[in-house]
Amino acid sequence: MRLRHAALATLLLAGTALGGFAARDMLPPAHAETQLVQNAAPIAVPGAAMPGFADMVARVRPAVVTITTTETRQAAAAGPEQQYQRYFGGPREERPQTVQALGSGFIVDAAGHIVTNNHVVEGATRVTVKLDDGRELVASIVGRDPRTDLALLKVEAANLPHLSLGDSDRARVGDWVVAVGNPFGLGGTVTAGILSARGRDIQSGPYDDYLQVDAPINRGNSGGPLFSQDGSVIGVNTAIFSPTGGSVGIGFAIPSNLVQRVVAQLQEKGHIDRGWLGVATQGLDAGMAAALRLPNAEGALIADAEANGPAAKAGVRPGDVVTAVDGQGVKTPRDLARLIGDLRPNGHATLTLRRDGAERQVQVTLGELRDPRQQAAADPQDQRQGSGASIGVALQPLTPELRQQLGVAAKANGAVVSAVRPGSAAEAAGLRPGDVIQGVGSQDVADVRQAGQALGEAARQGGAVALRVLREGRNAFVAVQPTRPNGQG
Repeated sequence: MRLRHAALATLLLAGTALGGFAARDMLPPAHAETQLVQNAAPIAVPGAAMPGFADMVARVRPAVVTITTTETRQAAAAGPEQQYQRYFGGPREERPQTVQALGSGFIVDAAGHIVTNNHVVEGATRVTVKLDDGRELVASIVGRDPRTDLALLKVEAANLPHLSLGDSDRARVGDWVVAVGNPFGLGGTVTAGILSARGRDIQSGPYDDYLQVDAPINRGNSGGPLFSQDGSVIGVNTAIFSPTGGSVGIGFAIPSNLVQRVVAQLQEKGHIDRGWLGVATQGLDAGMAAALRLPNAEGALIADAEANGPAAKAGVRPGDVVTAVDGQGVKTPRDLARLIGDLRPNGHATLTLRRDGAERQVQVTLGELRDPRQQAAADPQDQRQGSGASIGVALQPLTPELRQQLGVAAKANGAVVSAVRPGSAAEAAGLRPGDVIQGVGSQDVADVRQAGQALGEAARQGGAVALRVLREGRNAFVAVQPTRPNGQG
């Protein structure tokens, strides 16, 4: 910032010096100078006047809140020696730590429902909300949706101001936008900019469809509203692109039309039901389109279809290219994921696809999409000793859908950790949902059944066992001490 100010100061000084030189050499007589001033006309610059947002901000800011979350975490090992003790035994002392974090949110109805980001409240043991009028209230979490990074809270209070969700589809690139939130703990901060782009995919999930803005957004703005000039909410500020950690003019907001759909389900059920097709997909380029005899490089190419999954049962197979769902066009795999995700489990969908150069339609009965990163009750198979219970995890199959979400190669095998029991051996070893267990000791495991059998055998033999784990595309070994079948360590 200092460099920028210095450069600006230098420029202004240069202009002053240049003007002084011209004045000394070309200054007309005093009466002529007076005549010039009198005849001068103001210079009109179309569109140069900045709009004022004060009236709009005064109307909407009372419904914007500051969110404080409290989370209890196990202290992490800090140095190489402690890491060595953690994985290879030896004395250690790890005390729980209480961590507080700040975010933003906004009230959407008189009943006290508050919209924010999932990442603001995820893992929180206590959530408090501070209103613009100074009131502090304890909030309950109505529901969370990690896939869209949205959460719905509720507070009990009277006389609550609230905001309206607008139509984000009407927002145009170049429109003025205003962000209100709690950056760096500075509550009630207002920033303005323009809508820079629409439909941004920032690789955070299959439903990315962000609005990009240049209004300054920083840490603590997460969950706060993005307003159009009429004061309606057209987005929820969620992420920034920043090499420095602060705003560089590239921020992202979840469009309000998506927010409306998610919030309605969270309020009704506390969770989101999404349709599931059971396929892994990839995009198309001109070469692939020509090879598949397609008229253009648009659609979602089926790379894999899970055996006995909804798509496979309907006759969809690898090599098919989906071009529409219920008549709505599919240009990219992301389009397919969003359209299927908007449908309910057990519902029906008509897929338009191309195969061998010809178009056809297929009727599919959708399944239910499950999120491996959410804490979930293990299925009945996982309740048996040896399924993962011996180390404190629930396991689920590595489906094509999960391969795509977790960035796992199509040929890789293993069992996905869907949940980790608090206080378990798995938690102590650092395992987490989304990890793929590919080996137990020296034994490779291809699926949940083999992983369960290998973990059960390790528990019967006693002693620590090395797990080969795939996490975020990288392999690592983790030492875990299974619980013996009789319950003794």
